[in-house]
Parts: sequence; C-alpha cells; structure tokens
Amino acid sequence: MARRVGQPGLRGPLLPGLLLAAAALSRPAAPCPFQCYCFGSPKLLLSCASGAELRQPPRDVPPDARNLTIVGANLTVLRAAAFADGDGDADGEEAATPGVRLPFLAALRLTHNNIEVVEDGAFDGLPSLAALDLSHNPLRALGGGAFRALPVLRSLQLNHALARGGPALLDELDAALAPLAELRLLGLAGNALSRLPPAALRLPRLEQLDAHFNALAGLGPDELRALERDGGLPGPRLLLADNPLRCGCAARPLLAWLRNATERVPDARRLRCAAPRALLDRPLLDLDEARLRCADGDLDGRGEEADAAGPELEASYVFFGLVLALIGLIFLMVLYLNRRGIQRWMRNLREACRDQMEGYHYRYEQDADPRRAPAPAAPAGSRATSPGSGL
Repeated sequence: MARRVGQPGLRGPLLPGLLLAAAALSRPAAPCPFQCYCFGSPKLLLSCASGAELRQPPRDVPPDARNLTIVGANLTVLRAAAFADGDGDADGEEAATPGVRLPFLAALRLTHNNIEVVEDGAFDGLPSLAALDLSHNPLRALGGGAFRALPVLRSLQLNHALARGGPALLDELDAALAPLAELRLLGLAGNALSRLPPAALRLPRLEQLDAHFNALAGLGPDELRALERDGGLPGPRLLLADNPLRCGCAARPLLAWLRNATERVPDARRLRCAAPRALLDRPLLDLDEARLRCADGDLDGRGEEADAAGPELEASYVFFGLVLALIGLIFLMVLYLNRRGIQRWMRNLREACRDQMEGYHYRYEQDADPRRAPAPAAPAGSRATSPGSGL
C-alpha cells in the first residue's frame, strides 16, 4: 500500500514538465518564404531556387534559420544590409546591432545568382555567419567593407567569380579580406589570377588557400615569406595545380620551398611547367635548379625561356655545323676524284677564250689599219675638166 500511495506523488511533478515540453514542441513554426523550401527544426535549412524573378534576398526568412541557399536567381546587386532589418546604416556600426534579423544564420550559399556588385555592408546583420559561398557569379565590383560585419566567418568561397573584374577587383578583394581575422578556408580557384591577394597571405588563422586553375606563373620570395607564420605556427596549405608555371630562374625559390614543405602543398606532384618550351609539361619537383636558368640581366620571363632552352639550341647548332662540314667534305672529294677532267675542261675553256680574244684583236687591227681606209671622194668641180684640156 505504501508503494501505491507513493506512485501518484511521482507522477505529480512529472506531469507539468511533460505538458510544458509538449507545449514548447508544438509551437507553430515561422512560415517558409515564398518559392523556398524549409527543412528541419530547430536548425532550419532553407533552399530557394526561384529563377530570374528573385532580384533581392527574401525578406521573410524565419529568424531561427541556420542555413540559407539561394541558387539560380538574378540578384545582380547585393545592396548594403541585404540580410538585415530595414535598410541598415552602411557607415555606422551602432545601427548594425538593431538591424540583426537572422542572428543564428551560420551558412549562406549564393552561387549561380548573376551577382555583379557586392556593396559595403552587404552582409551586415549576420553575426553568426561562419560559411559564405559566392562562387560562380560574374563579380565586377566588391566593396572594401563587404565582409566587415562577419566576425566569425571561417570559410569564404569565391571560386569562378573574379575573372571578369580585372586587376581593380583584385585590389578591392585585398581590402575586403583584411578584417577577416577568423577565416580558415579561402577558395579562389578558376579566377585567372596572375598573383595572389597580399591580404589573403597575411590572414593569421588561414588554414587552406585554394588557388588552383588560375594564371599564376609562380610565387615570388615575398609571397613565400608571407605564407610563413611567426612563433613556429603552421602555415596555410596551398593548392596550386593547373597553373601555367614558368620554370625559369625566378622559380628557384618556389622549388626550394616546395621541397622543404611538400606537405603544405597537397597537389605539389601535379605542378607542371608551361614554359619554356623545352620544359613543357615537365613536373616542377622533378627538375634540378640548374635547369631553371635565365639570361643575365633579363628576368622578365623572355630571357628565362631563351636561356633555359640554350642547351637544346646549342645541340641543334652543332648538328647543323656537322652536316655542313660533311657536305663540304663530299664536295672536295668529288673535285679531287675528277681533277683530270676538271683540268682538261679548264684548258679547253682557256683555249676557247684565247681564240675568241684573238679574233677580237684581229678585227680591231684590221679596222685600225689606215691603208685599208676608203679613198676620199673627188670634189664636184674636178669632174667637169677633161684630161686633155692642158690645164
């Protein structure tokens, strides 16, 4: 009986707790934005693929959203405070906190949205954003303060997004990356970059920089020094495959760095030379530094190509000289073997020339003899007198 009496006492405190939990779980969820799909709770995942009619990010995203994906829209311009309440204040930091609309959003994917311009403060109001993907957008302008309000951003993907902006966009990217002190992963693949942004190399916590499939001819000593960290801290991993490396004397620092830190470049075995022609498609790690040569006083690349191909050119010149010497030797042998016939031909030619000259000389003497000159004609008056006139 004592046991039965105690049972209601146990159920008494549990029943209100169960009711509160059921009430909490039965709260109506925030509505899903139009033309978007919402998955999961409480870590809400939204996916919006709405085509060209969506020109701005949806304003009715639930505030508890953790992941937001927008693909295939026509956003074109990401204006300031595009994900914050109201219009935001692009110049003042105090207005950024009241404008927070998505405090829990941790991942934002905006690929294939025809984004051309990202204004300053475009991502204000996203204090928890840790991963941002802007890949496959034809960016032409990037505000220097575009990422200023992302204090915990750890991954930024800009693959195939910077090729159309030119050198000016690269300078803007350098300014935009400066405040990202917590960035771990940076993707810059497929952007036709001829150099790496200096700010990317200086990021203190960067763990991996993806720069494959660009237009990098190599890395200079300054860039290699920027990849090192003070205090023995590990430097970032670097992906460099599918770049047109110029294997001249300027590549010696890169080759030495690769051999001392191969683990820092996971695709080091895929690095191949695009110039000079003599080293085309040769693996960089398989070359000796002696092969990486350049002309004295010419470090602009053309001298490297000319000098690196020097041994092959010298060999071709030697071969050409040997062929000419062989042809000359054969000609001399032919002359020696036919020396009698050549002498006879020379004698006949000399006699023919002498006979010809004698003929010319004889004609000249005949023409110059005064005795063979014709008599002068008689005057007309002398014809009228007769021989017997006695005159």
